[in-house]
Amino acid sequence: MAQPTGTAHLERTIIATALMMVAVTAAILYAMGRPPICTCGTVKLWHGVVQSAENSQHILDWYSLTHVGHGLMFFAALWGVMRALGKEWSLPRRYLAALALECAWEIIENTDMIIGRYRSVTVDAGYFGDSIVNSLSDITMMSLGFLIASRVSPTIGVAVFAGLELTAFAAIRDSLLINIIQLIYPIEALRRLQAGG
Repeated sequence: MAQPTGTAHLERTIIATALMMVAVTAAILYAMGRPPICTCGTVKLWHGVVQSAENSQHILDWYSLTHVGHGLMFFAALWGVMRALGKEWSLPRRYLAALALECAWEIIENTDMIIGRYRSVTVDAGYFGDSIVNSLSDITMMSLGFLIASRVSPTIGVAVFAGLELTAFAAIRDSLLINIIQLIYPIEALRRLQAGG
């Protein structure tokens, strides 16, 4: 039996590492008490009603766009950091770093502290965290954003990010940037805008 080439071995290692990271994330979320699927008992491909108990419980929702944005931002940020440090990381290594960031965020986002923060400073007063299937979808959406960023020019990457932000804002008066601002330094005027006021 032929031995795998160095490239094939590297690819298998990267895939195995990525799958292990995602599996560990799912296990941690389960240990934290996150439900595997929506407690309504069904799994929908799409759920578009933000102000509902099923938001962030199914495979895709409006916030999936923000996770594609995560991938675009992580790609740019990791490239910038490595450039500033004078280091060169391969694309697979940068992807694993982005995946680690996204997995960490999915765990942090579903802690009581962050859920409580969302409920107190955003219009998501009914938010009670993600189902595990939704978190896994969010990780997949980040991976999609990272893949897009790796295949297009920086200008197109910025345009895609802006398009995602505008689409989310037009649909639900929210976006990744608004979400970040509201979590870190809540602005009442933005909260009123999110509420439609």
